[in-house]
Amino acid sequence: MSLSQAKLPKSLGLDGERLAAFYQPIIAMDTRRIIGYEVLGRACKDDQARSLGPFFGDPDVPAEDHIVVDRILREQAIQRLSKTAGQSAPLLFINLKPNWMHRYTESGELYTLSLIEKYRIDPKRIVLEITEESFNGSMEELRMVIDLYRSRGCLIAIDDVGSGFSNTDRIAHIQPNLLKIDMHMIKRSATHGGYLGALRSFSTLAEQIGASLLVEGVETKQDLARAIDAGARYVQGYLFAQAEPDFQKDDRFSGLLEKELGAHLRSHLQAEYYWRKQSEKLVQLLSEASSLPEDGDSQSMEMDQWIHMLLPKLHERSIRVYLCGGDGIQLSSNFSRNGNQSWRQEDAYQGANWSWRPYFIPNLVQLNDRQQAIVSRSYTDLDTREWIRTISVMTGRGCILFVDMRVPDADVQLENCHD
Repeated sequence: MSLSQAKLPKSLGLDGERLAAFYQPIIAMDTRRIIGYEVLGRACKDDQARSLGPFFGDPDVPAEDHIVVDRILREQAIQRLSKTAGQSAPLLFINLKPNWMHRYTESGELYTLSLIEKYRIDPKRIVLEITEESFNGSMEELRMVIDLYRSRGCLIAIDDVGSGFSNTDRIAHIQPNLLKIDMHMIKRSATHGGYLGALRSFSTLAEQIGASLLVEGVETKQDLARAIDAGARYVQGYLFAQAEPDFQKDDRFSGLLEKELGAHLRSHLQAEYYWRKQSEKLVQLLSEASSLPEDGDSQSMEMDQWIHMLLPKLHERSIRVYLCGGDGIQLSSNFSRNGNQSWRQEDAYQGANWSWRPYFIPNLVQLNDRQQAIVSRSYTDLDTREWIRTISVMTGRGCILFVDMRVPDADVQLENCHD
C-alpha cells in the first residue's frame, strides 16, 4: 500500500476531511515573479480548509504521527512539481524539523531524496527549510545530513531566523543558501529601533555567508517596505496570497511589487539627495572658514577654537562634531549638543584612535581621491541611542571633520524632511 493510502493517525483529528498540500507563493524582488512555493498542510472538506499548523506544533502528538502526515504532504507536493517541467518549474520549499533529519543516523534513509528519484525531480528545485525547534542532538550529525542533501543539489534554508533554533552559531555551522526571517521581526521593527537594527544585520550576515534573505509574514505594504529596506531578495505573506491548492501564474504579483519597488526607490533617492545637499552645505561652510592651525603644542586648543566658530552655523540636527587626523587619531575635543541645544566640550576624547572602525579606511581613501564629503548609512548612536548619519569632510592638512546628525524617525526615512 502506498504512503498516501496509509492509515492516518487519530491525533490528526480528521472529521471527514482529506489531507492536501497547499502552496504559498514566494516572490523574487529582481524578477518580480513567483519563484517558488512553501508547502503547507491543510485538512479539507467541501470548500473549507484548516491549517495543520496546530497539529505539527503540538508537543503532545508523537513524532511518528507528525512524520506520517508530513510524508503524505511531501509526496503530494513533489508529485505536483513533477508535472511542471523544465526551466519554468518553481522551487518547492519543504519544512523539515531537525529531529526528523537527525533520525537518518538510525534508519539510513532520507525520504525526500527517495521522492526526488521516484518522480525524477531536479534536486535544484527543492529547498529544505530547517524549521525552528528545540534541538539537542549533535550539530555535526545534523550538518552531515544537510551536506548529503546539498551534495545532491538541494538548496538549504534556515527558517525563523531571529528566534529559537536559528541562532548565529548554527547558521554559521550550516551555511544555508537562504535565511528566512521570523515574521515577528518584521512587525516589531515597525516601532522598535533595536529590532530594525537586528533586521538589517541579517542582510549583512546573509551577504557575508553567501545567502539570500527571504522575509515571510509580509501582510501590508508597510511590511513590504521594511522588507525591501532590510535587503530581502524574496518575500512571502498574505499581502500577496495565502496558501492555495495549486500553483499560480508567475507574474500574478508583478504589478504590486513593481509599484512598491518604485516607491521605495523614489523615497530613498529623495533621502540621499537631501543628505548630499547637507554635505555640500558643510563643504561650503568649511571653505568659508579660517584655515586649520599649523602643527604645534597648542594645536588641539586651537582646533577646538576653530570648531567653536563652526557650531552656530551647523544644522540643528547636528549632535556631535570632532576632528581626526589621517591616522585615525582624534585631534580635537568632542563637541556634543545638550538637550537645551547648547554645546558641551568633552576633552577626554582627544587622542582617541578611530582607525579600527570599519568605515574609516574606505572613507579615508575616498576622501583622498578628491571626494569632498562622504555620508554614512544610518546607524544607532552609541551614546544617545538615536538614529544618526555621519558626514565626513576632508578639511586640509590631512584632517577629517566628522559631524554626526540626527535622522527624524526610527524608519530612517527622510522623504518628509525639508530645510
